[in-house]
Amino acid sequence: MTVRNARFLTRREAVRASLGLALSLGLAACSGQQGTPQSSGGSADQSGSDGKDKTTTIKVASLKGPTSIGIASLMDKANKGETQNHYDFKVASSPDEVIPEVAKGGFDIALVPSNSAAVLYNKTAGGVVALDVNTLGVLSVVTADSGVVDFSALSGRTVYMTGKGATPEYVMNYLLERNGLAGQVTLEFKSEATEVVQAISQDLDAVAVLPQPYVTVACAKNPSLKATIDLNDVWDAASADGSRLVTGVTVARREFLEEHPDAVREFVERQSASVDAANADPEGTAPLVVNAGIVDSEQIAAKAIPGCHLVCLTGDDLRGALSGYLKTLFDADASSVGGSLPGDDFYYAG
Repeated sequence: MTVRNARFLTRREAVRASLGLALSLGLAACSGQQGTPQSSGGSADQSGSDGKDKTTTIKVASLKGPTSIGIASLMDKANKGETQNHYDFKVASSPDEVIPEVAKGGFDIALVPSNSAAVLYNKTAGGVVALDVNTLGVLSVVTADSGVVDFSALSGRTVYMTGKGATPEYVMNYLLERNGLAGQVTLEFKSEATEVVQAISQDLDAVAVLPQPYVTVACAKNPSLKATIDLNDVWDAASADGSRLVTGVTVARREFLEEHPDAVREFVERQSASVDAANADPEGTAPLVVNAGIVDSEQIAAKAIPGCHLVCLTGDDLRGALSGYLKTLFDADASSVGGSLPGDDFYYAG
């Protein structure tokens, strides 16, 4: 694997930076807990006789949802003292708890919505670096209608979803346009994903676009509902630039990266291994997810993991997946990525 000062965001910017609820809602509906700090011990760097850092304390923030699931195994190993460096973890309920703190230097590494990473880059004058893509798309078409098996079947339909004026709406409009369906599909927005679930549960002909874990929760409560279309597949088929549908990105403060390059490199390597562990063994990872305060139900976590598309894309894969996706958001609404596209120095080369 290639491992490759700022003001606070306004309320409007923070809302736009939240991925339109697709990620910030994430797994929060399944958990009644607040942001959960965890520490693996240690509070300062320890240096060897050569003057180089041997251990570093890394403050890491992530959101309740797929991004935190991807580091659940890393969190467990760090808390057991099985990592070279020390970690202080915070699992937050909302991007509002993370993004301003990253801008102030309160966290060294953060797993945030993809457009939030670009907003942070612009707000901090290039003060953050994208280390990797940690989560691809988590949106799926959910319906009880067995005839909705490909994206073209949405023609003439009303689709219920959340995220008006945010990235879910921009993604859907882009996919509809690329598939020749612009103007043929009505998007009806609800304020919460639970309202979307209620709408499709009451009308078996209704169609919705939902994020994980609501897909898993909805299908578990109503066996007639199925996730018939993964929007990752629709994006990949429509993309002409190699971009991917990207939900989450891991960023590091540039200052921290420059001071502790080995610590950042170890984090990315550990993160990649943690993602691999989750994808290989969802049931074994589910208890770690619950222990970390990410979600209350092991059953929901285990069933949701395969649909969360956990990854650790670095180097050329990071740039190829993310740059085109951010360009799509920029074309839809420049403010959604902070007003301009990040420069080349945004992408971590390792």
